[in-house]
Amino acid sequence: MGDANQLLYVKSVAHALEGPVLEVGSRDYGNTQDFRALFPAADYVGIDMQAGKGVDLVLDLTEDFETLDRLLGGRRFGTIICMSVLEHCRNPFRMAQNIEALLAEGGNLVIGAPFVWELHGFPDDYWRFTPSGIRVLFPNLDFSAVPGAAFTGRKGDAAPLDGNLFCIRLSSKNPETRRLLGPMSANLIGLFRKAGWMKKLLGHRCVFPSVMVSMVGRKPAPAKGG
Repeated sequence: MGDANQLLYVKSVAHALEGPVLEVGSRDYGNTQDFRALFPAADYVGIDMQAGKGVDLVLDLTEDFETLDRLLGGRRFGTIICMSVLEHCRNPFRMAQNIEALLAEGGNLVIGAPFVWELHGFPDDYWRFTPSGIRVLFPNLDFSAVPGAAFTGRKGDAAPLDGNLFCIRLSSKNPETRRLLGPMSANLIGLFRKAGWMKKLLGHRCVFPSVMVSMVGRKPAPAKGG
């Protein structure tokens, strides 16, 4: 799965990733991003809950780990890619636990999930995630080594994972308002504020555009000589 910005993010960190690679939610729905092409020389396994193009193995990552381990032949993965999948899982804690267990020591999880996004199916849509929430789901991974990023729905529109996360304070003087809405819209907002209409119309200070969070978590390798 995933979107164009998530593909850009994986491209930006691919130099630090090693195989074998496991892609979670690999079924091609016609607009699915081709993460596999980024790792042409790697042992690559695409899994999904439904068979289809791009799916090497039909798996439900909320199954008991012994079943998953048997179906995957006991393999551990240097990279696991999980983009725009976590929100569709009814039990994300179980899924996260199994992903951690399938990750090789020293391996990396590349995760992308919505912070603010429209409801969408496949087959249903249950959750939204903050960066801190993702860290809680994967408590044994280190997310500090590789910078994460937040993306809007606009291709290439990225920002750091900070407390802002594209919060637009509705002011013509706010650079974030002008960048995301454009100078003309920002100026109209300024006129509305001066006229006292903004508070009457909206009743709140901040608007969040669609935002996806992308992060890399590394599973620590055992200390040498320990």
